[in-house]
Amino acid sequence: MKRAPPMSSPNPETPSDSPADPAPKPTRRTFTTEYRNRILDEYNNAPHGEKSAVLRREGLYQSQLREWAQARTAAAGKSRPKAVAHPDTDAATRKEMARLTRENARLAKQLTQTEAALEIMGKLHVLLESISESTDTPPLPKTH
Repeated sequence: MKRAPPMSSPNPETPSDSPADPAPKPTRRTFTTEYRNRILDEYNNAPHGEKSAVLRREGLYQSQLREWAQARTAAAGKSRPKAVAHPDTDAATRKEMARLTRENARLAKQLTQTEAALEIMGKLHVLLESISESTDTPPLPKTH
């Protein structure tokens, strides 16, 4: 009876038993900012049907371009100088705010007075109706 050759383990204990791996270990690609910006511009300017051709040619995924675009937008937002507050603008803004605050207070007071007048008019109407009903005289006919 023939014996089967002994099975070798996938991870031999002695490295000299396995042949050397001819393929180098894959490394992650890195891209310069200039390359990223160039590809983003090319992709954004490509007609609708040719956007995927740019991705295939460069060996990229659409998700990579989305991340690059977000990073570029974030970097552009950080590099912008903050708006310098102008004293004239601030003074004009404060003056306008003060004017609007005064107008708001005036209108609130006017609203309160109008609501009070309407309440009084409603009570007066109810009073006049009750007086009219309590007297035996019929209401005057309307004349046109």
